Amino acid sequence: MAQGVMLQTDLPLPRFGTGKVRDTYDLGNRLLMVTTDRLSAYDVVLPNGIPSKGEVLTRLSAFWFARTGDLIPNHLLSTDVADLPDAAQPLRDQLAGRFMIVRKAKRIDFECVVRGYLAGSAWGEYRESGSVCGVRLPPGLRQADELPEPIFTPATKAESGHDQNISLDELKNHVGEDLGQALADASIAVYTAAAAYALDRGIIIADTKMEFGLLGDRLILIDELLTPDSSRFWAVGDYQPGGSPPSFDKQFVRDWLERSGWNKQPPAPALPPDVVAGTSQRYLAALEWLTGQALAL
Repeated sequence: MAQGVMLQTDLPLPRFGTGKVRDTYDLGNRLLMVTTDRLSAYDVVLPNGIPSKGEVLTRLSAFWFARTGDLIPNHLLSTDVADLPDAAQPLRDQLAGRFMIVRKAKRIDFECVVRGYLAGSAWGEYRESGSVCGVRLPPGLRQADELPEPIFTPATKAESGHDQNISLDELKNHVGEDLGQALADASIAVYTAAAAYALDRGIIIADTKMEFGLLGDRLILIDELLTPDSSRFWAVGDYQPGGSPPSFDKQFVRDWLERSGWNKQPPAPALPPDVVAGTSQRYLAALEWLTGQALAL
């Protein structure tokens, strides 16, 4: 493990779950979510970590949870090391800046995706059908064009493999009319507010995915929010429709992996130092542009 890169945690606490990036521990009616520096591509966790990535994701999520709390409640309780359980206190220095203590909610097993621009899988679907997740779009749009208005395009949440896009009607068939509409309304509201703020800071949020849970009968935002891992960020100065603008995320890594000839099956190749450094710089830039918080490598 490179110095300063956290790839895994092993706290003396009951483990609630382990994801591609986060290790989550059970604190009873709360959870301790630790964001590591792990990076995945094509559903495979890479052998390298990206320095500072976990801290960037945690700080950005906390920033957005605070900023959107008036639109919908969320699961965040604390990011203060003083609130860590006693068993985790000996590791407080390693955990500082990269954990959240959160409410334990019943997760709704669908990704709530909002798109303001035509990119990614939406671009491919639009070229084939002229619509995205059942939403008909105007003809003649180019890749990366801004949409007339943001659209809600939910997806199944796959434990392994790729999520599958579905329509709002299909989502409502699974979760009910009222909850499905509440998910769409909350997602659009959060995206619209965040996109307007980010634009003033020089960043276009092309699309983002959110997760929600139920705390009793109350809908809340959970997991992470509006980070480079869950969103497509473009610099306003780099934006040019008709192609794929460079982004503040792991696209830099994906591009290198494509050139490497890797077959996208485990194990993944180790990333060269310049790709690791370049990716870390992109995450750090997103944090500083959006929040004004500067972290050093």
